[in-house]
Amino acid sequence: MLPMSTTPEEEDGPGARSTATSQRTPAVTAPDAAEERSARVAVTLFPLLILAGGAIALFLPAPFLGWATFINPGLMLIMFGMGLTLTLPDFSLVIRQPLPVLLGVVAQYVIMPLAGLGVSTVLGLSPALAAGVILVGCAPGGTASNVVTYLAKGDVALSVTMTSVSTLIAPIFTPLLTLWLAGQYLPVDAGSMALSIVQIVLVPVVLGLVVRMAAPKLVAAVIPALPWVSVLAITFVVIAVVAGSAAAIFSAGLLILAAVILHNGLGYLLGYGAAKLFRLPIPSRRTMAIEVGMQNSGLAAGLAKTYFAPEAALPGAVFSVWHNVSGAILAAIWRRSSSNAR
Repeated sequence: MLPMSTTPEEEDGPGARSTATSQRTPAVTAPDAAEERSARVAVTLFPLLILAGGAIALFLPAPFLGWATFINPGLMLIMFGMGLTLTLPDFSLVIRQPLPVLLGVVAQYVIMPLAGLGVSTVLGLSPALAAGVILVGCAPGGTASNVVTYLAKGDVALSVTMTSVSTLIAPIFTPLLTLWLAGQYLPVDAGSMALSIVQIVLVPVVLGLVVRMAAPKLVAAVIPALPWVSVLAITFVVIAVVAGSAAAIFSAGLLILAAVILHNGLGYLLGYGAAKLFRLPIPSRRTMAIEVGMQNSGLAAGLAKTYFAPEAALPGAVFSVWHNVSGAILAAIWRRSSSNAR
């Protein structure tokens, strides 16, 4: 996730990120001014950087073909940065208000995997593309969801907790769901995939959390730069994936784009609908929609390239671009509607 964190001095203040999800007006996390400005610029420019990097890799792939070796280290850097933005109080919402968190995490690992299967079936995707779409659906919450939630005037505390919890349990649910749903298309080594997720996701996140606890002042000083580290690392991963699959993108580009748009749109719609069904407040509904619709597609692309065919990484690469574009648009719409309602 692109960091939206408080400094250690702010965590117990009136603007703390642990604000109750039932408030009508979502509490801003009171980030440091430099951090907030950096996060806003990063999430705005992110789609443009991804588009530029993807286009260069698509039309001039040769210089980037060797980058595939560094996909997993790039993902580990992203996850370490995420861990640096977390503190133990971020998880207190699980105890204080478990229903929204539980509902959000269940929706994350039910709606998107099944939506991926449905989209693959309806569009008649090839086995490799279908497996890639399903794997995107089985991934944890997206890297920019917290900032998009903030811009959309959603519940940032709930967003942070949902992203954190879905990421930490990904080594269990991502491989199991992929085995169950994508195994009909391609062989799935769930055990090896789980070990990879532990190495790529769990270890760096926990390490980042420990570093923040051990050196809070040092981490607070570097947090404003973390959004850019995430942006550049994700762009790197996308370039590496696109360069290795340029020919396949040219042959199936429109079909992949259609699958990604449908998958992402269903996530937003059904995530919001699930929250509304349980009568959560509007800020929480927006958060649920964003958390369900925005996936850690960089992780999905890296896993697909490792465990499936190169073609299977295409949905993750395209999703990395599209969900940030659609998320920014959705945030702008909801932010304007909140302003007009005053």
